[in-house]
Order: sequence, then C-alpha cells, then structure tokens
Amino acid sequence: MIKKISFYLAFLSILIGGPIKAQDFHLSMYDAAPLFLNPAMTGLIDTKMRAHAHYRTQWNAVAFKPFTTALVSFDMPSKNKWSFGGQISNMRAGLSNYNVLQILGSAAYLLPLDKSKYHNLSLGLQAGLTQKRLEYQVLTYDAQWTNSAGGSFDKNLPNNENFAKGVQFQEQVNFGALYFYSKQQSRFNPFVGLSAFNLTMPKETFFGSNNRLPMRFYAHTGVRINVNELLYFIPKLLIMNQRNSNEQTIAMDAGYYFKGEKFYLLAGFVYRNKDASIGYIGFKKDTYIVKMGYDFNTSSLRSTSKSRGAFEISLTYMGKKSKVTDVKNCPRL
Repeated sequence: MIKKISFYLAFLSILIGGPIKAQDFHLSMYDAAPLFLNPAMTGLIDTKMRAHAHYRTQWNAVAFKPFTTALVSFDMPSKNKWSFGGQISNMRAGLSNYNVLQILGSAAYLLPLDKSKYHNLSLGLQAGLTQKRLEYQVLTYDAQWTNSAGGSFDKNLPNNENFAKGVQFQEQVNFGALYFYSKQQSRFNPFVGLSAFNLTMPKETFFGSNNRLPMRFYAHTGVRINVNELLYFIPKLLIMNQRNSNEQTIAMDAGYYFKGEKFYLLAGFVYRNKDASIGYIGFKKDTYIVKMGYDFNTSSLRSTSKSRGAFEISLTYMGKKSKVTDVKNCPRL
C-alpha cells in the first residue's frame, strides 16, 4: 500500500522497472519565479509591480501522462519597506491525475543594513491553502489481477486498499530571508538566501493516518559579475533538502545588452546533480522578460528517456519604473 503523497513516483518506477529517488515538483529556471523560490524575494524590484507566468512539462518520453507545473504570481513594493504579493500554482502527475493546487499570499519587509542602503536584508512570509486530489478509482492493483482470458486487471474485483478520501486540504506556511548588495556601480553584487516551507508540517494522507508533510529547506546564493555596461554573469548555487531527500544545483546566467535594439539577450546553463543538464535562452525587452529552457536527463533513467526530460517557459511583466528610491532589485538586471 502506498501511503506517501508521491504516488506518481511509484508509478514511474513501475514503468522503468526499478527504484527511483523521490523529489518534489520543482523548476529548473527556479529564480525566474521568485515567490516560488523564496518569500523574501517578494517585491524586490525597481518597478511598480511584477506579474509572472510559468509552465513546465516533464517526462513525456516515459509517462503516459506528462507531469506538469503551472503558476502565476503578482507582487509589488510599497513606500514603507513592505512588499506584498500572491501566487497560484497547480501541479499534476500520473495516471491517477494526482493534483496539487496551492494559493498563497506573500509579504516581505526590507531592512537596509547600512546608511547607503546598499547592503539589504529582506524577510518574507507566505501563508495559504493547498488542495491535494487523487483519482484512485481509475487505478488498478495487484489484487485485481485475474488469469482469465489470458490475464488482465478486473476493476470489479476489490482492490484491498483503504482510501479514506480522494481530496484533502492543508494549511501552507513558508518563511524566507535574503541578503543582497545592490550598488549599481559595483563590479560584484552578491546575494544569499534561505527559505523554509511546510513550517506547520501539515497532516498529509489519503488513508486517515497521521502522516505529516516534512519541512523543506532551500539555500541559494550567487553573485552578479558586471564585466562592463553591456555584459554580466551570475554564477549561482541552490541546495534543497526535505528529510532524506537532497538536491544540489549549480548554474551560470549571462546577459548581453544590444544598444541598437535596446534589449538584453539572456542565456544560462544549469546542472542538477545526478539528474539533468539544463540550458535556457531568453530576452528582456522594455518591461518584458521571456525565457525558455530544456532539461536533458542525465540520471539512470536516460537510457529509457533517451535523455529527454522537461520543457519550461516563463514570462515576466515588470510594469513601469517605480519612483520609490528605497526599492532594490535582487539581483539587479
């Protein structure tokens, strides 16, 4: 009997004929969706608002139904160092249409650490509700196998599973902290952040048990290197942990400004340890940022997936420039 929430991973392991390490839904272009990465990044922009949309589809090569992640978010700074926003995300996986719908409100407070306001600390909090749904009625189980007619699954037979319900609701509380250096003329703009999710460890079960969702932690850091007024690089690192599951990601972003056309060409490479190599390309023009990325699977699944992993796209609208001089952008673009 499967009593953990990651039903889709169990089904995938059956498809490939072996064990697989569990992992949460995640994004490869993770900081393109700042509220998904760290609540403290709420409102850290030099414009009046930011609207973001993100979509990811994964495992088309090995799953009958691909795993999808979609989210939209909105945030804005205010004049009193507070920032506010919200995020709606929906994640779906597997034959059972396992679905996670999450609605969050987000707030952050900016603390300048020096008189020049170049060194900054942002503290953020998210709270909301998560709905998890599973259509267990469409699944078949070992107990329903019959040898008649050459062998098949008969859904009319009892499955011997004790599902209490197919829908559950959980409270969601997340916290984040972020330090960043924002001096525009500086050669280097470092940043480092920590975020914690599932702070209340809500009850998570379709069987009426007392299973608790463990807290999940992110640590991310990097530095924007301003080579000149046209070119920059951002080497960065992301480490994730949830109980016994760990994930490490290293990445390099780059941007080049074309003066004549007045836009940034964006590109980057991400390596997720023992899992995938990811490349992305995009551009920033006026108030719009568009990025498209692709995951090339490098795990033990690559012989089955033919190295095909996931496709991801993001669109960000930054709005007009803000007149609030205290608002900082991390990392600035």
